[in-house]
Amino acid sequence: MSAAAATKAPGRRTVGYIALSVLGACVGLLFLIPLWWTFVNSLRPGGDTFRYLNPLQWETFFTLTPNLDNYAELLRSNLGLAMLNSVFVSAATVVIGLVICSMAAFALAAIPFRGSGAVFVVVVVSFLIPFDAIAIPLADLFRDWNLQNTYAGLILPGLGNGMAIFLLRTFFLAIPKDLVEAGRLDGLGWWGIFRRIYLPLSVPSLIGAGLTLFLFQWQSYVWPLLNGTDEQHILGPIALSNLQGQFNVDYGVMFAGSIVLTVIPLAIIIGFQRFFIQSVTTTGLK
Repeated sequence: MSAAAATKAPGRRTVGYIALSVLGACVGLLFLIPLWWTFVNSLRPGGDTFRYLNPLQWETFFTLTPNLDNYAELLRSNLGLAMLNSVFVSAATVVIGLVICSMAAFALAAIPFRGSGAVFVVVVVSFLIPFDAIAIPLADLFRDWNLQNTYAGLILPGLGNGMAIFLLRTFFLAIPKDLVEAGRLDGLGWWGIFRRIYLPLSVPSLIGAGLTLFLFQWQSYVWPLLNGTDEQHILGPIALSNLQGQFNVDYGVMFAGSIVLTVIPLAIIIGFQRFFIQSVTTTGLK
């Protein structure tokens, strides 16, 4: 390769990198525009929601007179209690679900037993089946077990998440077997190996699995609609849909509630995105 060609190659890579960066920024902006429009309209009276939509103008995406009246209206609704319920149910699902999913993944990855492959296939199939397909018959079972309108009834379906088990098992398979053998020589049982070797090495994967459990529970709509029907156990998405009146809709309040329900998971995802990407990358490499 000549000196001129060698000089042009880094220049081409730089231009390609800049072009991809600009393209990525444009795509990200396209995803941001609907959220920004929702936020701006949450600062306007509900009657002005579609006032500047056709034709598009600068006031479509900006307002010179923002106010918090819609957010104040939320405080007078039952969305506050619903938000607390959603936080509690999601946090309990993450804590208890991580214990269950990590132990299941450890058993499938480290403990040899007959039929482990078949069990793993069942786990994979479980998260390929949409939960909404089994929600109604499952709600009938929970009603027979007196678990309707209880926190336990809202939490239990989200604990055994097949996707979380899949992520954790894949990460556990990457842990060297020599560490397991060394632990066995030191007298550790399977529980000791799991607690002292696997868990300390799997923090990124545990955070990724925890985010999976959290998002599954936080954005759930059909199950809370079927199983949490009273005001004391209502969750955020259901309370938000209840803000819609029978004959009219205050879009300003609806958008304010949507922003509140979006900010919490968005902040958590941004805070832990590095660990989530690392856990998914490890799964892909395996």
